[in-house]
Amino acid sequence: MKPLPLAGFRILSAEQYGAGPYGTQFLAQLGAEVIKIESPGEGDTARAVGPHYLRENESLYFQSFNLNKRSLTLDLGSPEGKAILHRLAAQSHALVNNLRGDLPKKIGLTYDDLKDVNPALVCAHLSAYGRDNERTRWPGYDYLMQAEAGFLSLTGEPAAPPTRFGLSMVDFMTGAQMAIGLLASLLDAQRTGQGRDVDVDLLSVAVHQTSYPAMWYLNEGDVIPRTPRSAHPSVTPSQMFRTSDGWVFVMAQLPKFWRALVEKIGQPELARDPRFVTPADRLTHRDELTAILDDVFKQQPTSHWVKLLCGHMPVAPVLSLDQALDNPHLRNIGMIDTVAHPDRPELRVLASPIRLDGKRLPNRAGPLLGADTDAVLAEAGYSGAEIAAFKNRGIV
Repeated sequence: MKPLPLAGFRILSAEQYGAGPYGTQFLAQLGAEVIKIESPGEGDTARAVGPHYLRENESLYFQSFNLNKRSLTLDLGSPEGKAILHRLAAQSHALVNNLRGDLPKKIGLTYDDLKDVNPALVCAHLSAYGRDNERTRWPGYDYLMQAEAGFLSLTGEPAAPPTRFGLSMVDFMTGAQMAIGLLASLLDAQRTGQGRDVDVDLLSVAVHQTSYPAMWYLNEGDVIPRTPRSAHPSVTPSQMFRTSDGWVFVMAQLPKFWRALVEKIGQPELARDPRFVTPADRLTHRDELTAILDDVFKQQPTSHWVKLLCGHMPVAPVLSLDQALDNPHLRNIGMIDTVAHPDRPELRVLASPIRLDGKRLPNRAGPLLGADTDAVLAEAGYSGAEIAAFKNRGIV
């Protein structure tokens, strides 16, 4: 395999929990040396998130977001810790944090704080609400953003209470947005020798993801409602249908897919039914069409319909999480990887969705707390005696 595209780039990250570590993991998998800065003794709070552990305070949750990284313990609140940070920043290309919005300036993690140390340094900040408004000091988490950005009002059945995503998608989207902003700024810094601050916040990203429903409301005052069966708001049939053993999701988004559907399921007369001739007709009579198609789909199991329709129109089985992860297709495309961890020689992890030259990116297990402290400090020019003294004083 060719050298990874970010090989040779060093990124420091004062990160914890989910959003920031998720974003920097992409950078680490793409070859960057990501040095995770953690508080001495405690480390990233994600290490203690249960219910499953490799050892005490070494959780499987932590492994989800910290593959391919190094761990450095460092007290950023102490003068000596800040001096060490400055030496490391002088030898790095970027510094990431996902702290509360008011903390980067207090700790000294902004570009203004570090530009004299390294004018080309890119300082990326991921916070709940941003660093320059009345909510700067507010703590915040993914679920709160889903609530305030309207996600809960769009998710679930019409009569159900507001419902959040089953996963922390705002965290993941914000981490990915941070990585994009950092990479663009890093590219510019390589050309100009000038770094900068990059800011993303959970709420802004969540609102940005409302995308076309936002455009509809902002320009037409149209607030889309929830739809039964997770249906598309304006196209039908594009939803779940009951089968004899579960559910199948079919999406006749285009006229050709509607024709393929009715032909394949043996109901060609539906295409000529006055209620269903045009997309607008089908939307008007969605409930009637759903009842008809339910009667058809209930006659066979989900696997039958997927096999019948796949390749002819968009279709997918509705799987539970265990069924989804045991799907043989994931093994065929290499989405399940195995790494060696000190406590589990064959730790199963998700592979990166990014492929280079047709190959998945290589993975290694997330680091134990402080596993790389001695090596990182030695690489920065500190002697063994200095490192030992730092440890004695609780600096690292």
